[in-house]
Amino acid sequence: MQELVQQALILLRGMWKFRWPGLVVAWVTAIVGVVIVMKIPDQFEASARIYVDTDSILKPLMAGLTVQPNVEQQIGMLSRTLISRPNLEKLIRMADLDLKNAGKGDQEVLIEKLTKGIEIRTAGGINLYMMSYRDNEPERAKRVIQSMVSIFVESGLGTSRKDTDAAKTFLNEQIKTFEAKLEEAEARMKEFRLRNIATQSADGKDSASRLTEANAQLQAAQLQLREAEFARDAAKQQLALERGQGGNVATQSLLQESNINVSTPELDARLNDLRKNLDALMQRYTDQHPDVITTRRLIKDLEEQRKRELAELRKAAIAQAAVSAGTGSMGSGGSLAAQELSRAVAAAEVQVAALRARVGEYGARAAAAREALKSAPQIEAEAAQLNRDYAITKKNYEDLVARRQSAVMSGELDVASGVAEFRLVDPPRVAPKPVSPNRMLLLPLVLLLALGAGVFFAFAASQMRPTFASGEDLRKSTGLPLLGVVTLLRTEDDRRRERASLFRFVAASGGLVGLFTAGLITLSLVSRFGG
Repeated sequence: MQELVQQALILLRGMWKFRWPGLVVAWVTAIVGVVIVMKIPDQFEASARIYVDTDSILKPLMAGLTVQPNVEQQIGMLSRTLISRPNLEKLIRMADLDLKNAGKGDQEVLIEKLTKGIEIRTAGGINLYMMSYRDNEPERAKRVIQSMVSIFVESGLGTSRKDTDAAKTFLNEQIKTFEAKLEEAEARMKEFRLRNIATQSADGKDSASRLTEANAQLQAAQLQLREAEFARDAAKQQLALERGQGGNVATQSLLQESNINVSTPELDARLNDLRKNLDALMQRYTDQHPDVITTRRLIKDLEEQRKRELAELRKAAIAQAAVSAGTGSMGSGGSLAAQELSRAVAAAEVQVAALRARVGEYGARAAAAREALKSAPQIEAEAAQLNRDYAITKKNYEDLVARRQSAVMSGELDVASGVAEFRLVDPPRVAPKPVSPNRMLLLPLVLLLALGAGVFFAFAASQMRPTFASGEDLRKSTGLPLLGVVTLLRTEDDRRRERASLFRFVAASGGLVGLFTAGLITLSLVSRFGG
């Protein structure tokens, strides 16, 4: 620690030898600095505050019907991108800043200055913005801010309308494209239906369903044919028996056979189909299902109708037999019972023939459905592809039409309520006092810089022309033995001259600081009372 203190003292002694040149450097630096500070032109700041009101009562009412953009985000982006070259060129024309421009170079310099000088920032609120610009001419700064406010408002009002028009144009183009695709899809479906019209059914069932239905109808017709054939064979047997027996026995037998062979084939077939349908429904639904209840009610009604028709047929057969027995007439062909049986056999033959025709028709339908089933998968796959493409194209077309209507309503909403309302909270104004340069801060910095320059010069001179303050320093620096030291004896005149020199140095240094202090006080009083 002692060595550091000793070295510091040695350094200070060396600098003290060059105190006057250092003081001169400090004075020169101070004078130059003061001149530079006082020559800096005053900068006046013009500013304005704008509030952007993005709330509207129509927007919540039209929610879901119109497209409502994020206005806050748009305004924020607008404030960050407002200082662009086209806007600055427009600002130069509006504020008459190009009157003094001699050429394109001056224009570029002015644009660069405006880019760096104009400041747009938030002023403490979400939609509250502050614009400011500094210039050495107050009126020019005010014109710049006025023009910037006008550009900001115009840009905010026009952005949404441009976006809406662009969206409408794009949607119209897309709608035309999808409309053409929809027409092409409809034409392909029409051509496909005409080409495969023979394989289509009115109920919309596929080939497998039609084959299953045809097989079921064929089986039901075959069952009815067998029943009719059995009834016919029984009638033939009774006819043969009647021809071999007497009239009363034949009549009694006729009545008995009438009770046995009376039937209703059509009702039986319908009941059979309904019972099969009921079995299928019971496999999928419960007893309380409406289809199950309706089917059971139909079965019950048909059974009651069948009972009534069977009773009427039996009564008619008994009455006919009684009339035949009462007359007792016998023809060459046999009794009346034999004649009735002959009619019954003929009717049974007719019914059997009709049922055979029905079986043949259902068989042909089943064969055609079975043949169509071979090519049905390819046709159904093609139909499914066409239907899927048509459905997708139609859905996209309808969505685009709905979005276009939404865009139209959004544009009308913007016209009716406005995207945002710009309110000028503080109109453009210029502060009466310059905001820069801050000479009260720069002058002390100049004083510090001047003092530092003087100290640095003294230090540099001491290092360039070093001296030795003691014999010990000389011995350590040279590494040679020291034989002796000659001491300088100061007289009273020498001491008087040293004191006078020290006084002059302190006065010169204090004068520098005092002048700066007086200048700061004067500048402060002028700034406060001079306006």
